[in-house]
Amino acid sequence: MSSTMTTLSSATVHEAAGRIGALPSAIKPLAPSMCVQGPAFPVQMPPGDNLWLHRAVYAASPGEVLVVDCGGGFDHGYFGEVLAEAAIARRLGGLVIYGGIRDSRRLQELGWPVFAERVCIRGTAKDPAGNGELAEPTTIGDVEVHLGDLVVGDADGVVCVPAAEADSICARSVARDGLEAHYIEQLRQGETTLALYGF
Repeated sequence: MSSTMTTLSSATVHEAAGRIGALPSAIKPLAPSMCVQGPAFPVQMPPGDNLWLHRAVYAASPGEVLVVDCGGGFDHGYFGEVLAEAAIARRLGGLVIYGGIRDSRRLQELGWPVFAERVCIRGTAKDPAGNGELAEPTTIGDVEVHLGDLVVGDADGVVCVPAAEADSICARSVARDGLEAHYIEQLRQGETTLALYGF
């Protein structure tokens, strides 16, 4: 699931999961309206080289979200219009990259969910011998991302939680949203946050 079809919020999922899974806060959507929700497809790339990202577009299944670590080489534009068009054609769910992207205006026009650490025009190499991995666990910040883990992203950021716990976390997230909706109604009727939360 992706784009406007997303119903869960990143902050709610993070809280419902026991405050785990928050990816680095520098990773944000290219446009505030962009949302993503789907199973993770981890990608590990060498710094300054995006050949593994090209490979990932064709290795991932429809609906999967590319979750990419660039080996600490943040200041490059690893993903742009051409790769976005390829990913859209493959019906992938979105991109979460701990590194840079470029062609930012065109990516916003396309509307396909892109979450990145920065925007950067600097180009990349494509070394066939470069070290990388597809669908193997990779670490983004302090979160280890596995194939199939649940990725949820919106204007607040991105969270990734274990696949084995996804159903229960989603259920708790829905319950939490329901409770907060009740609180908001109470606040509009004059109640205080101090009373609602028992402070």
